[in-house]
Amino acid sequence: MSHTAEIIAVGTELLLGNIVNTNARDISQALSAVGINVFWHTVVGDNPARLRQALDIARRRSDIIITTGGLGPTYDDLTKQTICAAFDRPLVLHSDILDTIRTYFEKNVHTAMPDNNIQQAELPEGCTVFDNPVGTAPGCAFESGGVHVLMLPGPPFEMLTMLRRCAIPYLRRLSSEVIVSHDIMTFGLGESPMEELLREKMSHMENPSLATYAKPSEVRLRATAKAESQEAAEAMLAPVVREVTDFLGNYVYGVDVENLESVCSRLLRQRHWTMATAESCTGGRVAERITALPGASQVYRGGVVSYWTQVKADVLGAPQALLETHGAVSAETARAMAEGARRVTGADIAVSVTGVAGPDPDERGVAVGIVYIGLAAPEGTFCRRCDFGRRRRDRIQDLAANHAFDAVRRYLTGLPVETWTK
Repeated sequence: MSHTAEIIAVGTELLLGNIVNTNARDISQALSAVGINVFWHTVVGDNPARLRQALDIARRRSDIIITTGGLGPTYDDLTKQTICAAFDRPLVLHSDILDTIRTYFEKNVHTAMPDNNIQQAELPEGCTVFDNPVGTAPGCAFESGGVHVLMLPGPPFEMLTMLRRCAIPYLRRLSSEVIVSHDIMTFGLGESPMEELLREKMSHMENPSLATYAKPSEVRLRATAKAESQEAAEAMLAPVVREVTDFLGNYVYGVDVENLESVCSRLLRQRHWTMATAESCTGGRVAERITALPGASQVYRGGVVSYWTQVKADVLGAPQALLETHGAVSAETARAMAEGARRVTGADIAVSVTGVAGPDPDERGVAVGIVYIGLAAPEGTFCRRCDFGRRRRDRIQDLAANHAFDAVRRYLTGLPVETWTK
């Protein structure tokens, strides 16, 4: 039987934009893995009347409703009460859960449990209780009139813990199908050119399906199949992934990989090599992204943010005559920066970025969006010129960092470093 789920996130702070609703993303991904379709995401404030309206709509179009938030001890935590009223189910005090909450306060907060936490031990009559080992708010699930209702806490760590420990095992018993996806990660083609290349194929696919998701200069192609088992779904997906990767060639930088920097890190480890960075307009973005990876010290030696031209000369050793002749934003300077970073750090390769992120052209009139990527390697130095056009400053910086990693990726896989497509 195919199931349709709706996720209702409760919390005024979500509507105000003070908190990003990562819970909906995490739940959707988890439900996809157990073959449950998520057709709707709803966000509602801490208001019982509006929550009741959302529940009434959800129960007419979904047979699984999952709520997050509103299970706390404060006056506006009314999710349980509203749901029980909507489904005509009384709340019942669970003494064992109350004891667990008291123990949690004694061991973790080192104080007596406040009286208002008693309501957290009140749960719908006849429900399946979801314990919360990392917080005080238990969750639960019950079925009413063919609709399964699951209540999970709002704090993401608590929600994710309960989702994995309790909610997914509960839901897995409801579904006889699994949904499997593989992400084909590409760099160098925008979403429109990618869609144009694959339009004919994508328009005729239903199961498996193929969809595009765009990021700056990247497109993720998600191939998805639904089947009665993991093995059957994988068998359906294998030829699709193979055909798409063969068709797109070196635009593909990996399947089911996180990002460009993780691919670069893996390739460096395979060679037992290290890299360094020299950055100007990106202000350390490349270094930040590589060092965010676990074990980065094995592949990254260090870097220089040479924002001032004089730092390019004094620290990286770019010749003063070169800087005066060609300027800070030039292919010659990008090459010199990469060579200097490699020399100073002793890394096997070094990548550099220099450009104009805006909002104005530089002192020599170089336009906003012009960026040079340099890469110094044992056999020579390469340079890629990019023209990102007049975009937001942060967008240009992100694009430049992506191109720096793509240059490293291409070099380490034997591809032309200086090639790129708008």
